[in-house]
Amino acid sequence: MLSGDLDLNHFKILLNEKRDEITELIETGDNATQPVELDQTRVGRLSRMDAMQAQAMSIEAKRRRELELSRIKSALMRIEDASYGECLQCSEMISTARLEHNPSATLCIQCAERNE
Repeated sequence: MLSGDLDLNHFKILLNEKRDEITELIETGDNATQPVELDQTRVGRLSRMDAMQAQAMSIEAKRRRELELSRIKSALMRIEDASYGECLQCSEMISTARLEHNPSATLCIQCAERNE
């Protein structure tokens, strides 16, 4: 395990910043996922359909943010147990450039490409 070659503090800061950003986005986006009112006197049929589509898109965005938040929490736990930066499939180290781009990455680029 070569996680000592990585600046773990740098990646911990990146992950915490990303976690805070996503948490804020989830909190501010909660209003967009509320049920659409079906009061036809207030909103026309097409506007209601647009609102329902926007709601569905907001729900999916929230789901993706929560998934990314889970990945970030897992990466922070891997930092704590000194396994951060290790590919979960082949146990080789993930390149620093890949971790800079996506600090919650769990696979090296070769394993990620094989999984596609």
